[in-house]
Amino acid sequence: MVRLVESMVGDHPARPCLVLSNVPDAGGLERARDMGVPTAVVNHRDHKGDREGFETALISEIDRHDPDIIALAGFMRILTPLFIDHYAGRMLNIHPSLLPKYRGLDTHARAIAAGDAQAGCTVHEVTAELDGGPILGQARVPIAPGDTPETLAARVLVQEHRLYPAVLRRFATGDRTRLDL
Repeated sequence: MVRLVESMVGDHPARPCLVLSNVPDAGGLERARDMGVPTAVVNHRDHKGDREGFETALISEIDRHDPDIIALAGFMRILTPLFIDHYAGRMLNIHPSLLPKYRGLDTHARAIAAGDAQAGCTVHEVTAELDGGPILGQARVPIAPGDTPETLAARVLVQEHRLYPAVLRRFATGDRTRLDL
């Protein structure tokens, strides 16, 4: 999130209008406030067992700020069609694998266990299929002998910080062609 906000300056075609978290003490909220970006929290725990209520509250808060694009970053909740359909064609996410490989969690450990030569990250459009929307960009990282999930994750994160801002810039201009770094 910080890299996205930092990138949206100068001639960038987008500006951040809100950083929203479902975790009240998320560190990114303070960082966003420090950068002058409005923040809000919709705590999923306040909606225990009521996913539709949670997503309705999210939509209400987001729509108050009238965004053109929703850029998910570290939002670890599976979204339902209610939310996804509301923002169809306007929502991006980043995933720490070379999709379509390793959808879901534990991506780095799974890539290492499989003996893959490369790992990486993918920015994709969000659709109802988990980590299955159109791929807008990917960055690759070699898996080194002796890598652990943590060491690999650290190298992938460097690429995430390059890839996501680049894809967001293109997406904001209407360019949905794939970018490979």
